[in-house]
Amino acid sequence: MSQQAPITNALTIDVEDYFQVSAFAPYIDRAHWDQRECRVEHNIDRILQLLGAKKTHATFFTLGWVAERYPEMVRRIVREGHELASHGYGHQRVTDLSEAQFYDDIHRAKGLLEDIGGQPVLGYRAPSFSIGAANLWALDTLQRAGYRYSSSIYPVQHDHYGMPDAPRFAHQIRDGLLEVPPTTLRMFNRNLPSSGGGYFRLLPYSLSRWMLQQVNRRDAQSAIFYFHPWEIDPGQPRVEGIDLKTRFRHYVNIGRTEQRLARLLEDFRWGRMDQIFLKDRAQEVSVV
Repeated sequence: MSQQAPITNALTIDVEDYFQVSAFAPYIDRAHWDQRECRVEHNIDRILQLLGAKKTHATFFTLGWVAERYPEMVRRIVREGHELASHGYGHQRVTDLSEAQFYDDIHRAKGLLEDIGGQPVLGYRAPSFSIGAANLWALDTLQRAGYRYSSSIYPVQHDHYGMPDAPRFAHQIRDGLLEVPPTTLRMFNRNLPSSGGGYFRLLPYSLSRWMLQQVNRRDAQSAIFYFHPWEIDPGQPRVEGIDLKTRFRHYVNIGRTEQRLARLLEDFRWGRMDQIFLKDRAQEVSVV
């Protein structure tokens, strides 16, 4: 009896710089972003080198603000075979925007990314997974803006985001719009975050690996893993005056992330969101 091929999981990168993190919003005025040292381009270079060495493709949910300033970085992402997707333009939580403001943000980002990358942008991820029960109107807005999938509803309980009762796996949430939630593991009658970010830095690597293996084996589902460029950058400038919880969440084990990512790429099979979840993607590629 032939052995079943390993499941392909989705590797995703939220392309933003350290000073754009939502938890830093009370401390860093967005009007001063241009005055900060930008490190995203260098960190993306390192990520692309790692992915190239491991022969792995991924989805890059990219801020329009970043793409506007680093267009060659965006073109390199596309040139090396990765999916270019949208993280919005200005990294504002959907919960802080009106419907009109949200449409302007996602429409602007989509057009900008397509102009730079030269490919259709089909996917969107909300900053801080900020689509939930209180603002599901955002899904209709994404549909109107021409997106094909979202990865914005995290089915967990969290102090900043989350919709614990939402489906755990990819599902059609609007006509022509798929929701692909970050991965959770169902244990102890609750959903446990199992998709990267700060949890990947905080938990032992063996535990993170085990949780992803359970999703592949027990649920027979592709996992969605995410991280940020600043999470492989222990040399980033330290933000002063932040509270202890924010400091811990942002900086914990930041010097170990790149090594852990290299192990993760060896231990699982990875691919792009569109190629895993949009079955008709190959028939859809066109010149923008």
